[in-house]
This record gives sequence, C-alpha cells and structure tokens, in this order.
Amino acid sequence: MRDLAKARNIGISAHIDSGKTTLTERILFYTQRIHAIHEVRGKDGVGATMDSMELERERGITIASAATYCDWKGYSINIIDTPGHVDFTIEVERALRVLDGAVLVLCSVGGVQSQSITVNRQMTRYRVPRIAFINKCDRTGANPDRVIQQLRDKLNLNAVAIQVPIGLEADLAGVVDLVSMKALYFEGDNGEIIREADIPDNLKDEAEEKREALLDAASMFSDELMEAVLEGTPTEEMIRKAIRKGTLRLELTPVMMGSAYKNRGVQALLDGVGYYLPNPTEVDNFALDLDKDEAEMRVSNDPKDPTVALAFKLEDGRYGQLTYLRTYQGTLKKGDSIVNVRTGKKIKIGRLVRMHADQMEEIEESGAGDIVALFGVDCASGDTFTDGTVNYSMSSMHVPNPVISLAIKPVDNKAQVNMSKALNRFTKEDPTFKTFVDAETNETIISGMGELHLEVYIERMKREYSALVEVGAPQVAYREAITQRAEFNYTHKKQTGGSGQFARVGGYMEPLEEGDYEFVDKVVGGVIPREFISSCDKGFHKAIEKGVLIGAPITGVRCVINDGAAHSVDSSDVAFQLASIGAFREGYLKAKPVILEPIMKVAAEGPTEFQGSIMGSLNQRRGMIIGTTEEEDYTVIEAEVPLSEMFGYSTDLRSLTQGKAEFTMEFAAYRPVPKGVSEQLIAEAKKEKEKK
Repeated sequence: MRDLAKARNIGISAHIDSGKTTLTERILFYTQRIHAIHEVRGKDGVGATMDSMELERERGITIASAATYCDWKGYSINIIDTPGHVDFTIEVERALRVLDGAVLVLCSVGGVQSQSITVNRQMTRYRVPRIAFINKCDRTGANPDRVIQQLRDKLNLNAVAIQVPIGLEADLAGVVDLVSMKALYFEGDNGEIIREADIPDNLKDEAEEKREALLDAASMFSDELMEAVLEGTPTEEMIRKAIRKGTLRLELTPVMMGSAYKNRGVQALLDGVGYYLPNPTEVDNFALDLDKDEAEMRVSNDPKDPTVALAFKLEDGRYGQLTYLRTYQGTLKKGDSIVNVRTGKKIKIGRLVRMHADQMEEIEESGAGDIVALFGVDCASGDTFTDGTVNYSMSSMHVPNPVISLAIKPVDNKAQVNMSKALNRFTKEDPTFKTFVDAETNETIISGMGELHLEVYIERMKREYSALVEVGAPQVAYREAITQRAEFNYTHKKQTGGSGQFARVGGYMEPLEEGDYEFVDKVVGGVIPREFISSCDKGFHKAIEKGVLIGAPITGVRCVINDGAAHSVDSSDVAFQLASIGAFREGYLKAKPVILEPIMKVAAEGPTEFQGSIMGSLNQRRGMIIGTTEEEDYTVIEAEVPLSEMFGYSTDLRSLTQGKAEFTMEFAAYRPVPKGVSEQLIAEAKKEKEKK
C-alpha cells in the first residue's frame, strides 16, 4: 500500500508530434523502469515502450492510451500516455476522467496548436491541475517566451515560467531553476548526470527578472510568501508551497522547459510533478448515492472505507478482457468479491495487475488512489464497482458522437465471422466507435470520429483478426431539424369488424436548442388515459429516427401533447404509438425542416509562401476562414469546413505545398446546409430509395 501523500496519478497530453511518448520514454529511463531508450520512429525497429501496438510503431503515432508506473525520489507515479490525434479523443477523455494531475506538453516552435486547445478544454472539464512542459527547445526556431504568451492569450491560463533555458536550439545545455536560482546541466550519454552550478553571467539579469514575475504570481496564493518577498527572505519551500496552492486551485500553471529527445530537463519535470501536482486526497471526486436519490457524495480516498472503483478503459488482451480501474476508496484484494453497480452482478477478483505498457506485474492488493487492471471481468467502460455495502455510481466520462461512417463488406464467410468478432470487441473498447446493420441495404456500417479512426480499425481487423473487408465510400452523419413551431392533430382509426384501433393525438412541436429530443405532457382532463402517455412518447421516439427529407435522424425537437381522444375498447398502446408517428409526420412538414451537416474546425499549418494556396483550397471546399496566425515564416490558418468537403484533403494539401503542410480537424457543430446542397442531397436520397 502506498503513502497517498507521495502518490501521483498523471496524464501526458498534447497536440500531435509534441513529444509525449518520447517524454514518457525518458521518464521511464530516469526512474529505472527501462534500461535502454528507444525512439518513437527508432531505427532499431523496437519503437517506444508505450507504443506497444505494431500499428503504432509503424506509423509513429499513439493510438491507444497506455498506463505505466514508476518511482521518483520517494514519489510513486502512475502515468497515462495519451494520443494526440483528435480521432482518438476518447482516449484522452477517459484518461483525464480518472487522473489527478496532468502535464500539458507543447512544442517550443509550434506553441499552442489546435489540439492543445482541445486537450486544455478537456482538462478544464474534469478540473485537472496541470504543469506545462515546453518541449523541443533544441529545434530551430524554438521560442519558449512566445509559447508562454500563447498559453495566456489562447488558453487563458495564468502561465508562469519557473525555469529559463540555458541556450536554445543547438546550444541547449540545461535550465535555470528560478525557485532555487541554480543552473542545472544534464550530462552523460543520456543526460542522466545532473550538474548543479551557478547561473551563467549572460543569463543573470533575465533570471532575476523572471524570478520577480514568478514571485509576484505565486505570492497571490500565500500571505507568508508575500511578507517574505517584502522582507527579501523567501525560501524555496515557501515558493514551492505557493506555486502548488495556485496550481491545485487551477489558478496558476507553472511552465517548465527542455528537450525530451536531447535528454534535457526531464528529471526537473519529474521533481515538478512531485512538488506541484496533487496527490489523490487533494482532489474532490464525487459519486452518486443511488440509495439516496442520486445525492452527490465525496469519495474519501481512505483504504479502510467501502470500496468504490471506476472501470475507465477496456482492452481485449492475450488472456481475455483487461479492465483498467481507478480505485477511489477502499482496497481491492486478490480473491475478494466486488459488485458491478450497473448490472448488480457479483464478481470475484481472480488476477490483479499493474500495467507497464503491454506488460503486467501481478499484485496482491491495491488501495485508494491507485490505477490497476483486472482480468476476465465482464463489464462496460464507465461501470462502477463497489464491495456491495454501498450503492454508489461514479459519474461517467463525456463521449462525443461519431461524425463519419463507412460501409464495410467481408470478402468471404471466414472474414464474416472474424469481422463480427472484431466489431464486438472494438465497440466494447471504444465508446466513440459504433456499428450497426442498415435495415434497408443490409450493409454493415461503422461510424467514428474521423477517417484515421476508421482506417486504424479496418487495419486492425485485417491484422488482429484476419478479417479482410471491402470498404465503401465514406458517409457523413447528416441530421434533420425543424426551424419553426407547428401544430398537429392526427387521428389513427382502423375500425372494420372485430377489435379495431383508435387514437387521436393533438399538440405541437417546436425547435429545441439543447439536446436531441424532449417530450412534454400537457394533457388535462384525461382525454388521453395516463397509461397511453408513454405510448405517445415511444411513437415520437420512433418518428425521429428517420426524417422525411433524406432519411437522416431528427435532432433538436420538442414534442408537446395537449389534446387527444381515446376509445374505451379500441384504444391500445400500438394505436397511440401509430397516432403519434402520424401526428409527428403531419407537423414535421409544416415546421419547415432543414438538413444539418457536421462542420469541422480545421487548422492547416505550413510555410508562409503557401498561405494563398492553402486558403484557396479551404475556400473551394465551402470553408469559412476564421483567422490566420503568422510566426516568422510559418502560417496557421483556422477555418470551419463541412465534413463532406474534407475527404481526401490531406492528399490535396500535400500536393499543393510540396508535402510541407499538415492539418488537423475536430468536430465543431451541426449547421444547416446551403439550399443548392440541400436539393442535391434530397435528389440523391430519392434516387437511392428508388434503387432499393
């Protein structure tokens, strides 16, 4: 059992290619979890420790978040390395849901990029205190001061440097610690020898000036430090305490710097994790008490209290399902029984392990504040486990809706069996990956967060399950919505001999700003008997599954019923469901429906010489330019572009810019399509219907 005051659960998150996995590799090396450093795109063919999937090593990207743990100067640290691509955003969501602190990694040249903004928003959503680490200070064009200014301007963080680099670009030798006012040099073959020295003369003025700014910011969180600064006697411990207090309150972001690839500054960052990030007892985590009408209860982090743990990630490993758990209070022991609150099933803990990427270490027990994994437990991502004495449920994580779909078809019977096995596993592991069979075409449709997301799963089907599939054209997840209030009054009547059907439903529908659908019952005087109110709701639910315009799901609609009629013999559940479907269709066309399309926030980055070409390419794709940022000879163009226009954009962008530009995109919002596009979509849907 670990000392909770010395425990840290941290995540490493950033924009693509900021060096998260390289940083984690160095952390594992300096904490002696590994004895040789391997690179993300290493020539030795081994690949980084945390990128254990063959596909990750080939592409040089992180696809699934990986957990590990290490010890540093008495602190025991659980680390989760997360992907940078927005397509795998659920991996970042679920990691931040269970972590107490985070390291936000930024590139000293790229600065705050589009994905840094997304990751910061996710950290804010789960109230995760963070340290910023400006990586790649050895790169040409490195400018940490500019990145700190961007943290303030773009992310609204109170970012304060607690280090100054000694040299930049090729001359990066170490960092000046502004708390101890010492220069730290990282020497030896892999930077493992830290040499403390006096601050170089050419940096003394800058260090004094930056320390002044640090003391000003930190003293806002400590009266003791403020007095000491006025008297001229602040101690290192006072400064660290004040920085820690500001960080835990999410009102201060200490900024450290270095180069993970060149082995500079990583050990100092590890010290910072111990000094400034919270231990599990300093973070407020809440559970809902299901026995007390979902009242919020603060979980205690006490190993002696009843067990409460959250399953935040599932993985189908070599030995069956692996369930990653974060324990919030109580103790998990091998052989103990725990209860899945959602299903009420009792489960015996057979094997309890701690993860180190794809390797595992058997343990006998784990206490509050720990991140461990169980084998052979049947559950879903987001399930809560208790020891059965309490009926608590932890709030789940935010799961974004898929925006892109593909039709896939197995090449033969063997592939059919393997494909269904693969899809079962992937949908269980990843809540943003959905699959269903289209009732009309009988095709298997897979949906996800982007082209790369689906591409990776198709590749994994082939490699891990030998399931060869043919892939159809990508489909955009269109929606339909109403734009004005409309009334309905529909009678469903079928009374020809024997028992008939009769129901009348009256009311109105109106646009709903938040959410997909809302049902409001305003029936008075019992004109619709109480037992049939839920039948009306069911009918409306069925009606919004497919719109009239292009057959897309309907979103943003409130259905209000305030009138109706029933027959003592002929009214039934089915009759009221059918009457509601008829009523909805009657009102829908009067409510001026429109087609909505997903709009993506696109950030294209490339040399300034190609700025005109990049803007032109986005305008051609119905893009709306929101802003451009120029840094020396580099430009970032931000735009909002319909997803339907973004297919194949990476190839176009490369050919326009001689392969020098790249782009990232994430879902922004649903917006109505222009009239011409709407007419085209309706005509295509009509043709498709006639074909069937």
